[in-house]
Amino acid sequence: MLGLLINDREEKELEYLLKRELEEILIDLDDIRIDENVKRMMMERYKVLFQLLRRVASEEDCLEYLPKRNKYQKDFHF
Repeated sequence: MLGLLINDREEKELEYLLKRELEEILIDLDDIRIDENVKRMMMERYKVLFQLLRRVASEEDCLEYLPKRNKYQKDFHF
């Protein structure tokens, strides 16, 4: 386990970056031009980023980024 000391401003910046990245992945998951294997890898990345978001954002903020259920999110747990 690693620890990280950040101030409030850095925490907000980290939260902002994570949210933007999660939004981009959700948009790309709906793109029919992207290969299914790539989408599965994107969902794995989404899971990691979402776990990071849970550490810095409120529960209400995290709920906004829960993905809709589809074949990529079958193993996604909050």
